[in-house]
Amino acid sequence: MMFKRVANSLFILAALAVSAAAGASGAGHKARHGGTHLENKAMDMEVVAKPDVLQVYVSDHGKPLKIDGGKVKITLLNGAEKSEVELAPAGDKFEAKGAFKVAAGTKGIVLVTLAGKPGSTARFTVK
Repeated sequence: MMFKRVANSLFILAALAVSAAAGASGAGHKARHGGTHLENKAMDMEVVAKPDVLQVYVSDHGKPLKIDGGKVKITLLNGAEKSEVELAPAGDKFEAKGAFKVAAGTKGIVLVTLAGKPGSTARFTVK
C-alpha cells in the first residue's frame, strides 16, 4: 500500500515537472508585435494582420533573419472570399499598407521566401 502511494506521488511530481518545462520552453515564443506567432521547421513568423496594414516578422529562435531580397505573400480567406497580398521588406519586417478585409476569424496562409532559401508556409487565424 505504501509503495502505491509513493509511486503515485512520484508520477504526479514527474507530470508536473514535464508540464512546467513545456510551459517554460514556449515562453520565448510569444508574439512581440501584437500579432500571431507561427512556427515551422524553417523559421518562426509573427503575422500582424489589421484592416490597414499587414506585417510579417521572421526569426530563427528569436534571432531576426535577414530579409533583404526576400518576399512574402499572404492569402486572406473570409468564407468563400479570397484575396492575395504581396508584402515587401520594410526595415526589420515585411509590410503592405492598404485596405484589407481582416477581422476576427479571418484565416490566412503566409508564404515567406528569403534569398537563397526555399519558400516556407504557415497558416493563421486572426483573433
